[in-house]
Order: sequence, then structure tokens, then C-alpha cells
Amino acid sequence: MRRDDHPRLSQNNFDLIRLLLAATVCLTHAYQLSGFESLSGVARLLSSTVAVKGFFVVSGFLIFMSYERSSSLRAYAVKRIRRIYPAYFTVVMLCAFGLAAVSRQRLGDYFSSDWVAYVLANLSFLNFLHQTLPGVFESHPLAAVNGALWTLKIEVSFYLSVPLFVAVFRRSNRLLVLLLVYGGSVAYAELFALAAERTGSGLYAELGRQLPGQLCYFMAGAFLYYYLPLFERRLVPFLVVAVAILLATRLCPLPLLEPFALATLVVFFGLFLYVGNLGKYGDFSYGVYILHFPIIQLLLLGSWPQAHPWVYFAVVILLTGLGAMALWHLVEKRFLLRGSHYVAAVRAVAAPAASAGVVGDSALRRQDGSL
Repeated sequence: MRRDDHPRLSQNNFDLIRLLLAATVCLTHAYQLSGFESLSGVARLLSSTVAVKGFFVVSGFLIFMSYERSSSLRAYAVKRIRRIYPAYFTVVMLCAFGLAAVSRQRLGDYFSSDWVAYVLANLSFLNFLHQTLPGVFESHPLAAVNGALWTLKIEVSFYLSVPLFVAVFRRSNRLLVLLLVYGGSVAYAELFALAAERTGSGLYAELGRQLPGQLCYFMAGAFLYYYLPLFERRLVPFLVVAVAILLATRLCPLPLLEPFALATLVVFFGLFLYVGNLGKYGDFSYGVYILHFPIIQLLLLGSWPQAHPWVYFAVVILLTGLGAMALWHLVEKRFLLRGSHYVAAVRAVAAPAASAGVVGDSALRRQDGSL
């Protein structure tokens, strides 16, 4: 059986995992941006740092699979662009135009060269060049409009690197390349972490968490995709060692082993203990991730959250969830290709009804989208 025909690849929990990871980032940011002490338990229970690492693991597994299954480089690129950019563009431009309503600047001063710089930097995934809009959130401890977008440039870099990595894999020892890139990424991150510790400079810490410092998580996910049969045959030893490593890191950092241990657990829960076809409802994880930050910043403009922090917390969850669903139905799913597993998931649910005459072929064709 070919690797791509493995049954676990067609029935998995990755949609659920991504939603949980996005929710984790949202909830921790709701506490961190507000600073409300009554919400501090959220930070003790959840970690946005671990959640982002988990995202990179899932991407490593799924994006290499996407490329290997694509008929051409163009087909792969079209899938990646259609999946990530329409929603991203929508959120950036909604913030750019919509936040004029809460800016302290007059409209003439708001739509200035700074506004243009924000739009250009963010639309090109270079968010770090210009994170603020004129007169917006200036009273907040962090004035960034959407600080969560920093990971998107790393994701896009991963997408661009996959064809290059696969070309190298096909011409050399794939396992050796995976190990070398993984080890080099860990070494890079540790080097900058050491520099940050010795100098006290936040710049080194920031550089350490950028590419290629996060590449080890991506490559760990790639390893588990390419060596899935081995992972499945030796599942128990993989899990025991992974859990032991992650428990040990609570006492002593193990930077060389931690990324692979985390990847082992993420992919295990992604491929095993299948909970059902959640794709039929859509994928709201991306919307949660790219919408929650500006929603939180907007809510913090008012004084009421300070008196009612748990009401604020509930409203963050409600508005982010509603926004993510709207973004999915109004933007994201309209750009899906016919081969998307979300389209297939909806078709699988609709097929029995269609055979009974409830859903016609024309409805299925509309669900398939434009391609």
C-alpha cells in the first residue's frame, strides 16, 4: 500500500486539533492582553507557545503530504494560496478600514503614509515591519493590531521550502536530510536563546523564535508523515518515550528532543482515536487564529471588561467563534478546490440525502466551488 493511500490519512482528527490549538492561542491572549488577574489560571493551564509549535507540527505533516499528492508545483501553489490568502487578505483589510472608526486620528490623518505602510507590510506577511495603525490602540500596553500574524510569515516560508526539500529528498538520503535540518534548527534556536540570556536583549529571543528556529517542529511533522508505517508499527515505544521526554523537560530542558516528542503526541492524536467527520461543519481554526487578536483589542477599548473580566472572556469566545464561522462561510470555503477534503466531507454527508431526492446534483456542484 502506498503511503498516500494509508486509511489514517483520509480519516483523521487534524481539523479538531487545529481548532483546539487556535482556541488555546485565543484564550491565552485574552488573558495576556488584558492582564486581568482573575484570568491568570488560563495561562497556568494553557500555553500559546506550545500551541504554535503544535501548529507547525501539523503543517509539517500535512503540507508535505499536500505537495506529494499534488500533480504539479502549480497545483500545489494554487492550493496553498487559495487556502490561506483570501481570509488573510480579508482580515487585514477589514482592520485597515474598519479600525478608522476607533482611531484617535481624524480620517485625513488616519489614511496616511503610515496606513499604507501597514497595509503593504501586512499583505506581504511582513507584519513585523508595521504592526500598528495611526491612533489605534495607543492606550493599550501592546498597540499591535494583530500580533498573532507573526506566525503566518513562517508558515508561508514553510510552504515555499517544501518543494526544495522534496527535491533534495529525492536526490539524496531523505532521513539524513531530515535529521540535519532538524538539528540545525534546534542549534539555531539555542544559539539565540543563549545570546538573549547573556545579553538580556529581547531581539535575540525574537530572532530565535523565527525561521529557522521553528523549522524543527515542521520537520518533525514531516518525518512522521514519511515514516508513518514505522510510527504505526512502533506506536507504543514512540509514545512512551515522547511522554517521558516531555515530563523530563519540566525539570531539565531537552531542546534536541522536545520538538520530536511534541510532534509524536500531536500526530498520534491526529491519526488515532478518530472522533468523526468534523470537516462537514467546516474549518474554523484559521478564522479563530487570525481574528481573535483584533477582537480582543477592540473589547479592551471599553472600561467594562475591568469590572466584569469573566463576561469579557465569554464575549471574546463568542465574538471570535461567530467571526470565524462567518469568515469560513463568506470567504474561505468559496475559494476551496473540488479536491479539498472539506468539499469531500460535505459531499459524503449530502450523498445519502441526494440519493433520496433531497439534495440535487446542482446543489453539490455549487458546494464544489468555482474550480
